[in-house]
Amino acid sequence: MAPNPDIRASDADRDRVAASLREHMADGRLTMAELEERLEATYTARTMGDLERVTSDLPEADLHNRPIPAYQRTTVAPPARSGSVWYGTRAMWSAWAVVVGLNVAIWAIVAITSPVVPYPWWLWIAGPWGVMLLVRSLFGQGDGKR
Repeated sequence: MAPNPDIRASDADRDRVAASLREHMADGRLTMAELEERLEATYTARTMGDLERVTSDLPEADLHNRPIPAYQRTTVAPPARSGSVWYGTRAMWSAWAVVVGLNVAIWAIVAITSPVVPYPWWLWIAGPWGVMLLVRSLFGQGDGKR
């Protein structure tokens, strides 16, 4: 609603109201005859008050697509989580497995090609990272996503 209904309406204001009327007709709130009558009144309107009278009995927003109430978290059910491990943790375990597998492969190639078995340095990569992932998988991260 305009602060002063006596303010002169612009062409853009009339076009905005006309577009709104067409949408209300498409939603079934107006018949074709009512639309034509209101469009004529819209394009002959001089002030914002005249435009407000044309749409006074119509809602400003589509009532069917109203915002979700605060007490209702979402409109659809949350996606089902398969297994007990959170999706992010699965991705972390996959990354761990790829990196450790690559390091073990490099260590194995060196062990096969050298006369002395090298120190298993890959344990320093797999061990701490694996322990942290295990703790996260068993105890979660405190926000209930497991």
